[in-house]
Amino acid sequence: MNNTFTARGVTLFNGKTLLFTGILSIAYLLLSWALVGFKTDQLVLVAIFNTFYYVSWGTRKFIQGFSIFIIFWVLFDYMKAFPNFHYNEVHIKSLYDAEMHWFGIREGDKLITPNEFWLIHQNRWLDIMSGAFYLTWVPVPLLFAGILFFRNRVQFFHFSLTFLLVNLIGFVIYYVYPAAPPWYVQLHGFDFYPATRGNTAGLARFDAFFHVDIFQSLYTKSSNVFAAMPSLHSAYPLIVLVYGWRNKMGWLNILFAVIVAGIWFAAVYTSHHYVLDVIAGIICAVAGILLYNSVFRKEVERRVLKANT
Repeated sequence: MNNTFTARGVTLFNGKTLLFTGILSIAYLLLSWALVGFKTDQLVLVAIFNTFYYVSWGTRKFIQGFSIFIIFWVLFDYMKAFPNFHYNEVHIKSLYDAEMHWFGIREGDKLITPNEFWLIHQNRWLDIMSGAFYLTWVPVPLLFAGILFFRNRVQFFHFSLTFLLVNLIGFVIYYVYPAAPPWYVQLHGFDFYPATRGNTAGLARFDAFFHVDIFQSLYTKSSNVFAAMPSLHSAYPLIVLVYGWRNKMGWLNILFAVIVAGIWFAAVYTSHHYVLDVIAGIICAVAGILLYNSVFRKEVERRVLKANT
């Protein structure tokens, strides 16, 4: 039989693997339906997983490695079933006041937050730039992970597992400290409305300029409106930059650094995050990287190297 379908006497298609992927796919679809309702996205994810799993041994290894990111996506999606405001009080005014205290800007005879400053001083080029940077927050980590997968398998797992760990830390904080984003205060003041849906905020200007609904479609699927602290948007590019520097990515690191700065600025400019949220995201990324290196790194290296021998 063709080596594409056999390896070490094992075929790509056999009873055990077909049973495994079948049960996994059905279980995922049923659990998703029970928790968050049926969505076509779920079928797309199942189709991608099964296609990669059975096309070749190479694609199977690829999707097995990228299952780390699938776990992240599934957990993020399932947060809809467990709104964080059910477990702790949502911080609205206290966070706004803290932002004003630490980063308030004098505008005439009034003190305003950086978000309010940029709401007054909107600029078309900043709208376009902010939207462009925000579009990179998922593709850049995934493309970077793809580069590492083919370039250095050990580093791929280090990066991917760090990415997952940082998200888990962020998710825990979301439930310990539910927080409203700046745009919420701009629309609703300091009153709490649990049924509030995701909002594109300043990113709506990017959609309007290009006559698209990219961010509109993304934010209507938001898992949790009251999850502004920490800004994981700000954490992701920093993780990429750190691992890019470790892996001597050369000119790509310059691009990564620009993306880091761009997303940090865009998060505040578009009223999706306070400066405090961005700082919390940075701290979350640094804490996750340090924790991974001190606790998990050596064991992961041992397991990956053993699997490849």
